[in-house]
Amino acid sequence: MLVTCWYLYLAARSLAKQCKYCCSLNMASILQKLITPMSSGPPEPPRNKVTVVGVGQVGMACAISILLRELSDELALVDVMEDKLKGEMMDLQHGSLFLKTPKIVADKDYSVTANSRIVVVTAGVRQQEGESRLNLVQRNVNIFKHIVPQIVRYSPDCTIIVVSNPVDVLTYVTWKLSGLPQHRVIGSGTNLDSARFRFLMADKLGIHPSSFNGWILGEHGDTSVPVWSGTNVAGVNLQTLNPDIGTDCDEENWMETHKMVVDSAYEVIRLKGYTNWAIGLSVADLTESLIRNMSRIHPVSTMVKGMYGISDEVYLSLPCVLNSGGVASVVNMTLTDDEVAQLQASADTLWDIQKDLQDV
Repeated sequence: MLVTCWYLYLAARSLAKQCKYCCSLNMASILQKLITPMSSGPPEPPRNKVTVVGVGQVGMACAISILLRELSDELALVDVMEDKLKGEMMDLQHGSLFLKTPKIVADKDYSVTANSRIVVVTAGVRQQEGESRLNLVQRNVNIFKHIVPQIVRYSPDCTIIVVSNPVDVLTYVTWKLSGLPQHRVIGSGTNLDSARFRFLMADKLGIHPSSFNGWILGEHGDTSVPVWSGTNVAGVNLQTLNPDIGTDCDEENWMETHKMVVDSAYEVIRLKGYTNWAIGLSVADLTESLIRNMSRIHPVSTMVKGMYGISDEVYLSLPCVLNSGGVASVVNMTLTDDEVAQLQASADTLWDIQKDLQDV
C-alpha cells in the first residue's frame, strides 16, 4: 500500500511538471510567439526626437504641425498639468495610424525629453491686465529657471527654439540660463511676422504669399522693422515702382500693411481668445530646416551684438541660415539708414527690459 501511494505521488508530480511545462508554453505571450528577435541589446535611440515644453494652445499647434510634416521619429511633451498632458498625449497616440512618428510620449519629468535634437519651449505665463512687460518677463524668467537647466541636463546637444513671449527677451534668458552656444538658442522671432506680411502684401497684389518676397526684422512685437527696400515680386523691387512705399508720403498707404502685421495677434486674440495655428506652422517650418539640414534662410531671433551698430547683448530677428547645427550664419542685408535706425531702436527697447532682469 505504501509503495502504491509512493508511485501515485511520483506520477502526480511528473504530471504536474508536464502540466507546468505545457502551461509555460501556452503562457508564452503573443508577442513572443509572433516575433523572433534578431538582435540583442537596447533599442536604437531616436535620431530626430523633438520635445515640446508646454501643452497649451500654442504648444499643441506646434506638436501637431511637426507631426503632420513627418519631421520626428519621437515626440515628447512636457507640462506641469498632468491630466491635460496625459490627455493630449493619448489623443495624439490614438491618431498614430495616420502619422509617421512611431513614438509619442509625455511626462512632467524632464527625463522623458532625453536625447532630443530640437526642444520647442512654449511654456510661460500670460500678461495680466495692467501688468508691465518687465514684470511679465521676470515672472517668466522664474519659470525658465526651472525649465531650461532640465532641458540641457537631458539633451546637452539639442537646439532650443523659444516661442514663449516676449520671445526675444526670453530667448536671451534661455541662452544665459542654458550655457549653450548662441547659435543653438533660437527665438521664433519674426518668422511669423514675415509670414503675415507676405500674406497681406500678396493678398493685395493678387498672388500667392510664396511669390512675394519681404522681410520683417527686429523685435517680434510693436517695434518690428519692415524692410520695404527689399520687397519684390519676381525680382521686381516694389520701391523702384513706388519710391514712397512704406512712408507717410505714400498715397497708396502700403504702410498700413505693416500696421496690420503688428495688430494681427491682438485682433486674433480679440476674436478667438488666443493665437496658435500660424505660430505652430511657423515653428514646424523652422524645425524642418534644422532637422533636415536645409540651410534655408529664416528671420529668427539671434544674438545681434556687434551688428548694425548694436552694442548690447540682445536677441533680435535677422535673416539666418538654419541647418542641423542651428544658426549657421546671418545674412548681411543692405538696409537703408532709416531701417538701420529702426532696428537699433528695436534693440534699445528690448535692452531697456533686459537690463533690469534679476537672476539671469
